[in-house]
Amino acid sequence: MGYRVVVAGATGNVGREMLAILAEREFPVDELAVLASARSQGTPIEFGDSGKVVKVQNIENFDWKGWDIALFAVGSEATQKYAPIAAAAGCTVIDNSSLFRMDPDVPLVVPEVNPDAIDLYTKKNIIANPNCSTAQLVVALKPLHDAAKIKRVVVTTYQSVSGAGKAGMDELFEQSRAIFVGDPIEPKKFTKQIAFNIIPHIDVFLDDGFTKEEWKMVVETKKIVDPKIKLVATCARVPVFVSHAEAVSIEFENELSADQAREILREAPGVMVVDKHEDGGYITPVEAVGEFATYVSRIREDPTVDNGLVIWVVSDNLRKGAALNAVQIAELLGRRHLKKG
Repeated sequence: MGYRVVVAGATGNVGREMLAILAEREFPVDELAVLASARSQGTPIEFGDSGKVVKVQNIENFDWKGWDIALFAVGSEATQKYAPIAAAAGCTVIDNSSLFRMDPDVPLVVPEVNPDAIDLYTKKNIIANPNCSTAQLVVALKPLHDAAKIKRVVVTTYQSVSGAGKAGMDELFEQSRAIFVGDPIEPKKFTKQIAFNIIPHIDVFLDDGFTKEEWKMVVETKKIVDPKIKLVATCARVPVFVSHAEAVSIEFENELSADQAREILREAPGVMVVDKHEDGGYITPVEAVGEFATYVSRIREDPTVDNGLVIWVVSDNLRKGAALNAVQIAELLGRRHLKKG
């Protein structure tokens, strides 16, 4: 016996990916509802390979009673309005926005990293999905932290335009085309030209000079892995359509060699190690597209600190960074709390 599942924001990049992953992983869906704003009402959306078509319903007047799980990919403003309504009706919300991540009564969950945290979901009947750049980072950090206790992390991200939604992807395509044909370029979604460029700015600036994206990585890593970890981040947007990459320097309390780290990561859930010291012996963003794994490459010892390592982490941000993690949370929730049959 399966679940009655809602996907809110089903017409967006992440919502569509959620539907694809529910089908790919054969999540036990007895009944499916797909929601979006009024302007998308009636839009047909295919679910799985069977050719099944589900029509979009208006989230504004949807009746949440009797539904088991709702995967939300609608942004913070709509989430603030509709998630509490769904949760109060008995439908457990798994939210992809940043709204509830730092709420002490809402668990922030990456199933490979802190599965036990999900047990706190009953306080508000809401579970938060972390930021895309955080999700892949903590999957790589947690097994190393368990082995040698992380003191400090310095991370630079190279984040794809899909993290900014369809508008970000469209802008990269349109600007790239404009450059080739000699048309003028006018940034709209991003603050500067993104085609053939790098923008060291994601989300709004805070008073201390860091951006909110960088702040999210700090506070979310602390909540998910260990509040004692010190972390500093520089987040950059790069002209890549899908998949985020991260250069990560880690300082440990205890000694951990590159060979030991390599073996630990090979056994870690959700991690795939591709680390050959030769041309092409590493993973790049295009190779991670459509994959479930968080890839770790370029594992090496840092000679500038005691007990330091440097690694390269790549993952499909629409999958592990958003939709896949949400579905994995739903699977975990089902196993631990919503057992049926």
